[in-house]
Parts: sequence; C-alpha cells; structure tokens
Amino acid sequence: MGSEVPGRAVTPIRLDRVGVREATRALVIGVVLFFAVVRRMARPSRRALIGWAAARWRIRRAGEGPLLPSGAPRTVPAAREALAAVPAAVWGSTWAAEGCEGLVDGFIKLGPTFVKLGQLIASSPTVFPAPLSAACERCLDQVPPIPAEDARRVVEEDLGATISARFRSFDDRPLAAASIAQVHACVLSDGRKAVLKIQRPDIARRMRRDLRIMYVLARLAERSALGRTANAKGAVEDLARVTARELDSRLEAREQAAFRANIHAFGDNWHVTAPEVYEQWCGPRVICMERMYGQPFDRVDPEGPVDTELVIRRVCKVWLEALAVHGPFHGDVHGGNVWLLDDGRASFLDFGIVGELSEPWRELFRTVFRTSMIDADFVAVVRAFKKVGVLPVEADEAQLAVVVQAMFAPLLDRGLSDVGLGEVLRSLFTVLQQFGIGTPQEMLLVTKQLVYFEGYSKVLAPSYVLARDLYLVRNLFPEETLARAEELGVTLPD
Repeated sequence: MGSEVPGRAVTPIRLDRVGVREATRALVIGVVLFFAVVRRMARPSRRALIGWAAARWRIRRAGEGPLLPSGAPRTVPAAREALAAVPAAVWGSTWAAEGCEGLVDGFIKLGPTFVKLGQLIASSPTVFPAPLSAACERCLDQVPPIPAEDARRVVEEDLGATISARFRSFDDRPLAAASIAQVHACVLSDGRKAVLKIQRPDIARRMRRDLRIMYVLARLAERSALGRTANAKGAVEDLARVTARELDSRLEAREQAAFRANIHAFGDNWHVTAPEVYEQWCGPRVICMERMYGQPFDRVDPEGPVDTELVIRRVCKVWLEALAVHGPFHGDVHGGNVWLLDDGRASFLDFGIVGELSEPWRELFRTVFRTSMIDADFVAVVRAFKKVGVLPVEADEAQLAVVVQAMFAPLLDRGLSDVGLGEVLRSLFTVLQQFGIGTPQEMLLVTKQLVYFEGYSKVLAPSYVLARDLYLVRNLFPEETLARAEELGVTLPD
C-alpha cells in the first residue's frame, strides 16, 4: 500500500518454493474440496431424486409415456420446470448456491489459509459471483476455535510465565475465532478487564505452505481468459501480503495504538475509539487490549433509541481522516470489526488488515472528497490521478473530467440506498481499463471499505449521502467546509 513506513517492514512470504509437502497437500486440498461440494449437492431426498430422474426421462422421451411414476410431470415443458425447481424446492436455494456452500465447507475444513481466502471473496462482492460471495460470508464468523489448552500454551510461551502468574482470570471459552487468531476474555493482574488475541499454533508455517499451493493453481488458472480477467495470481499475491502482516502481532499492536492515538488528533471525535493496547501483556503471537462491550454494526437495530445515522457519520469521519491525513487506516471494516458500544460510542476492532497510502494517494482522495462536497472541480480529480500515475500525462483533462463527473453524478445526487457505490467504482475501473491501466491496489482496498459503509447506510441510515456530507471533511478543509455549510444552512454535529 503506497510507501512503506520506517519500522514497519514485513518479511514477505516466498510463493515460489514448492516441494513434496506442497504436492501432497495439494492432493488433499483437491479431494476435500471435491467431496465437500458433492456432499452439499447430494442432499435431495429420495423422492426428490425420483422426481428429478422422472423429469429427465420425460425430457429425453419427448412424448407421453406409460412408464412415468405417479405424480411425475407429463409434458416436456412441465418436466423442464420440475427439473429446474428441484434444488430450490428441496434446499430453498439453487444448484449454484449449494455448490458454493459446499466449497465453503471445504474451506473451513482445510483451515486458516482457505478461510482467509473465503474472507477475501466475501469482502469483494463486486468482483466474485454473488452466490460465492454470499456463501463465503460464513468465513467471517463461523471458524472452529482451537482447544483452550493450545491457546494457553501460546500465551505462556510468549509471555514467559504461567497464566495464573500474569492474569487474575482467563476464560477458556473464546469470545470469537477467526482464521489466524481467536479472542479470549481475561482480567489482568492489576484488575483491568481485557481480551487476548491469540494466534493459532503453527499457523505461520501452515499458511505459507497453502499460499504456495494457491499460487501454483493461480498461475495455471491464468492460462485461461477467465483466470487472467480475475487476476488470479495477483489475488494470491495480495492475500500473501495481507497474511504476512497479520502474522506479525507486534506490528498489528503498534498500528492499532497509532490509529487509536490519531482519532483525537484534531481535538474531536470523542464519540469514536479503539481498544487500548496493553503492551506489558503482548508477545510475538499475542495482543492484549482493553475489552469493549457492545454489539457489531451488522446487528444494530435501526429502530432502536440510538441515532444510527449520526453514529455512521462519526465512524466514516474518523476513517476518512485516517485514510487521507494520518496514514494507517483500518482495512477491514466489516460488521464484526466496527461496534456500537453500550455507552453510545463506536469502536473499531481487529487491526489485522491496515492500509497506508503514500502522500500522493492521500492527496488524491482529499481531492476526490473536496470535489464532491465543496467545489465540484472534476478537472482537479483527473490531475490527481495523473500525479499518482494512474492516468497518462497526455490524457485530455477536460474530456476525462466530464466522464468522471457523469459517473459520480448519481452517487452525489441521491442517497446510498438508491445507487450502488460498487457500481460507480466499477465504472471508474472500466474507464481506467480503457487506458490499458489495471485497478491499483490502493483503490481496491479503499473501495472495499467504502462498500462496507454503503451496506451500513442502506440499513441504518437509508437517506444518508456519504459523498455530500460536509461533516466528514471538517478537519480536512476547515475554512472551506464552514463557509459551504453556512451557504447551505447546514449545522455540523460535534
């Protein structure tokens, strides 16, 4: 992501080392995925299978016949309708959906690397087929936990002392389990309530091995047009970069602490927070932090007593300031990682994925929001794209400004519930492809987060227009924002 920050270098995962172990594991992967899909697609009852077989027989026969079972369709059109309806009637879904669910069953059985792949697919609904993205949502919160004794062993090895020596209490039941780590509640020796994010044992070696296998499969996939269009190799490389960072717990702890400190850099944003990191109880595979009490954004009741639109605005403001000003920004704001706390504040959680843009990219996004909210100068947006190398220097600025303005006009004029942000961004990516330019990684990560915010807005604040909310840029362009707000007669919240 952009330029690297000193002291934050991450050891990359070598994807070109493949040996006998990887070959054996590849065979296991193929078998597990095959039978997981077959098992899901073989769920119909015997009666349904008889009806399905009868319908197939009727279509092939293409005429009336005395051998049809009782109740079977007796015309070709009816048989075709029955054949197509069998999966939905029996499972309540389609063949494709069941196949995707089976694939996810296989991901979960194969372990953390494939669960992480599922999370990547779930967080990119505009890139992958809808049934697959929907099925992979299970990877966000349905990961089997490791045994408590394994979690305890990792903590004791990292901290160099027994659990009883460092903590007043430790809950063996995890609060949550994810692909790389799981979270346990505890009480520190000084009485503070906290949680421990504990990596799974031997996770680094296992994920490196599986990523090498994925890379080989991706290179094979790119021999096809579909594989090249999906940029399969690039997707695995991106997953490897993300995984390398997530395996570095000390880096994650530092970035979480930096993000938390930056929230109040402008002397406001007191209604948003992130858990405090307790460094004395952290280790290479363990992060200890303040315990938060509340509920995930995707479980918040829009009809409840809380002003959910104001909460979303506050969260978006903090995230945008991190993106465009401070540096490290949260790179995975799905519903489980943004909470509405019991005291009314909002909190960002889980900093396993953190992005950081170089200054030219920060300037680009500042320009985009200034244009959409204050001055409507789309020529400035085109020039910013040129500065980061996305658009060629010789491109006609005026002509491109008209195109960009046309793409963003529906988003700027209506609420997010009426227009898909993903659709607008896909249109922008299409324009870039016309210039022979692939979608930059910086834009992909930022786009994913904006799509999440779009999802929250549709449920919790249907009339909210993120791209026109002056409150979000109050600290970015203070004088211009206040002048524009006064001109429009808008009152900005605290």
